[in-house]
Amino acid sequence: MHVLFVEPAFPKNQREFVRALHSIGARVTGIGESSPEALDSDLKHWLYRYEQVRSVTDERALLDTVRRCQAREWVDLLECTVEAHILPVARVREACSIPGTSERTAFLCRDKPAMKEALRAAGVPCAASTGAESADDARKFAEQHGFPLILKPRAAAGAAGTYKVDDKEQLENAMRECGLDKGNPTAVEEYIEGHEGFYDTLTIDGVVKHDFISHYYPNVLEAMRTRWISPQICVTNRMDVPEYAELKALGQKVIQALGIGTSATHMEWFFGPKGLKFSEIGCRPPGVRVWDIYSAINEFDLYREWAFAVCHKRTEKAPSRAFAGGMIALRPECDGRITRYEGMDRVQDRLGSHIIDCHLPPPGSSTQPVGSGYMGNAWVRLKHRDYDGLRATMNYVGETVKVRAKPN
Repeated sequence: MHVLFVEPAFPKNQREFVRALHSIGARVTGIGESSPEALDSDLKHWLYRYEQVRSVTDERALLDTVRRCQAREWVDLLECTVEAHILPVARVREACSIPGTSERTAFLCRDKPAMKEALRAAGVPCAASTGAESADDARKFAEQHGFPLILKPRAAAGAAGTYKVDDKEQLENAMRECGLDKGNPTAVEEYIEGHEGFYDTLTIDGVVKHDFISHYYPNVLEAMRTRWISPQICVTNRMDVPEYAELKALGQKVIQALGIGTSATHMEWFFGPKGLKFSEIGCRPPGVRVWDIYSAINEFDLYREWAFAVCHKRTEKAPSRAFAGGMIALRPECDGRITRYEGMDRVQDRLGSHIIDCHLPPPGSSTQPVGSGYMGNAWVRLKHRDYDGLRATMNYVGETVKVRAKPN
């Protein structure tokens, strides 16, 4: 099996997909932006060949590279796992007659208004939304649906560039920030009140083979805007409780409606006064290395499961569900430079057996803005055999550890 894998070196966890493919006997040709000399020895060992391109999102350059590989030898698969790569790779895949995620599916998983239009037609409960091409489009939507509303780029990932607006003045400000007043296409959506989480799968020929349910505390938009909060992602191991049956059915329905075949998926959802609502989906793994948590708490290698799925249309092991797991982000008290950590010794003494790993940038390191995400600054990942026990340990970490900093 010869697999072309787009961008094996960046971000850093991309190497895990290459490792997994190599571990099951696939020959992996990497296509990336780094020079061959910049690849570390492990990555060089796992790769069969390597092709450098100026940009992996440059479709012309990517197409030329893939065709050059095909002219040299048979290519079975062309794979990628980063949101920004999904659509250009799908277009090149179709142009080169390589099986995998189609351009239509990739587009629907990337363009939020088109995605929700297709899913509403399939009977999936979604927030009201539109793809605004002008400020007048957004104003008309606000008149029809009222406030609050959400504005974000049509191809946004996570909370990047997302604004919640509560009135006309905030709408005007957000439209300027999004560039909608200058014609930059923007997704405008009804704001859905409720608890937010995500449902991730490994799917083969449109059928869910592995799945995982996670919760945000608090919701992402609040977490990415509020410094004092140490936001958490919590993964349950109570997958079989009846309360999750509706969510699993929703995920399967979305996968079928969008034509997702053999792929990782990452679906965001809300549950509140209006019931369970779909938010968005990507035909790729979640960000912030959540698969590392899934692997640790389920006592298997999810990257290797993915490799078996894409190469051989099967999985190797079942997740154990032995542990719940999660991650807590620890924000510096201000922007500037980290000076010290307080409370980490107490956490390690009390919770050492529960800690999967952690990242503590050394004193003197520059801080990253609150909006940089869950891994922008310090973080701790934990596991516990009981979900409620996990929540308690994560709360203890958030209450105990302080990241001291001083302005530059």
